[in-house]
Parts: sequence; C-alpha cells; structure tokens
Amino acid sequence: MRNTARWAITLGLTATAVCAPLSGAALAAPGDAPSALYAPSALVLTVGKGVSAATVTPERAVTLTCAPGPSGTHPAADSACADLAAVDGDLDALTRSEGVMCPMIYDPVLLTVDGVWQGERVSYERVFSNECEMNAHGSSVLAF
Repeated sequence: MRNTARWAITLGLTATAVCAPLSGAALAAPGDAPSALYAPSALVLTVGKGVSAATVTPERAVTLTCAPGPSGTHPAADSACADLAAVDGDLDALTRSEGVMCPMIYDPVLLTVDGVWQGERVSYERVFSNECEMNAHGSSVLAF
C-alpha cells in the first residue's frame, strides 16, 4: 500500500508540474502563442526516511519546472534550475559542498526524482547517510 501511495503522489505531482504550464497556453488567444517549442523540464522531488523506495513514505515533496521558466513548489526554483542546467540535468554530478561538517550518525534518507528533463524521462533514487549529507549535495536543488 505504501508503494502505491508513493506512486500516486508522484504521478499526481508530475501531472501538475507538466500540465500546469500548458494550461495557460491553451487558454491564450492564437496570436499570444509562443513562437518556439521547448523541451519540457518538470521534476517531482521527494524525501523520506529509509533506504528503499518500496517502503519509504515521502515526508516532503516538491515540484520543479525549469522550462519554459523556473516555477513549481520548490523554495529556490531559480537557483535549482540553474544548478541543474550547469550539470546538464545529471543528478549524480551534483557534488558535495566543501567545508560542510555533518555528524557521523546513520539515519538514512532516500531522495527520489521523477519527471522529465529537457524532454528525457528521469527516474532517480539516492540514499544519503543522513539529512545533513543530503543537504550538503546539490546546493539548492536538494534544499527543500
């Protein structure tokens, strides 16, 4: 049941993140339509305590839309989109910030990212030893 609930939340947030920017274009007058198409970039990021997506219940979830412009429920959408663009959407390339000291306590957190980055499907999972370690990676992308 937990995995079903996780997928329901993820699919609902992904649909909202992808479809919300499109709804305004559908209501706009024909002369107001954008002159160029763009590859969509809309992600749902979740965090929960544990090591397996099958058993972890998301504690926090945010949406991040980067194309056509930064938006979503992510608290720092502008800088998160800039950080992702700098690594071409490669979440593994988000490196740990220098000088951040974290306690050596094992309290694992699971990060999941699902959605689309520049038209390509993204499904990413990563376990961090604790929340401090997660926050030390990826600058503003994982700070939610």
